Amino acid sequence: MPALRVNPNRMELLKLRQRGVTARRGHKLLKDKLDELMKEFLARVAEVRRLRSSVERDLGTAWGLLAMARAEAGSAALSAALASGEPAPLADVTERNVMSVRVPELTLRALPPRHGYSFATTPAILDGGLTRLADVLPRMLELAAREKAIELLAAEIESTRRRVNALEYVLIPQIEDTVRDIRMKLDEAERGNLTRLMKVKEMVERAQGLEGSQDDL
Repeated sequence: MPALRVNPNRMELLKLRQRGVTARRGHKLLKDKLDELMKEFLARVAEVRRLRSSVERDLGTAWGLLAMARAEAGSAALSAALASGEPAPLADVTERNVMSVRVPELTLRALPPRHGYSFATTPAILDGGLTRLADVLPRMLELAAREKAIELLAAEIESTRRRVNALEYVLIPQIEDTVRDIRMKLDEAERGNLTRLMKVKEMVERAQGLEGSQDDL
């Protein structure tokens, strides 16, 4: 792992040590967040699987009833009946915060009354199919919101994992290597200074010894 490019002095050493403390603290916080995100994600996946199974089962029943209605009335009459009435918004969309992730919430509005098609030209089973669809619609909206939340949580998990890995395998090792290099260079410089001081001291003592010898003469 290549070290960071900094000047090998004591001031940079102090800054890097503080940066290392901050990086390790941030790594721990992100790791804890990643663990909580994974718990939330797995719990939601289990809930969505159960909800999807229920929705698919009831939708299958509703589509079966509508298929029978089409067989009795014909495709054209059924399409005309289903296209009747005025379109209206079915749900309100809001958001809430889950582990720093903005997830959607869908709230079903009151369904408009079924009218606009002739009861004389459509079979009674059509009403049963539409009733089944109306019953399953709230769970369909809940399923859509939950699946979108899972998608957003998965993206946040991936982003957090990349940040954790960048700290754990790149930045923190770089800081540690750089701190070690600076300490080695400072120790080497200190030994060099000590050696020079010892030589200077030796030269001074030798010079003083020569001066003493000349005075004796």
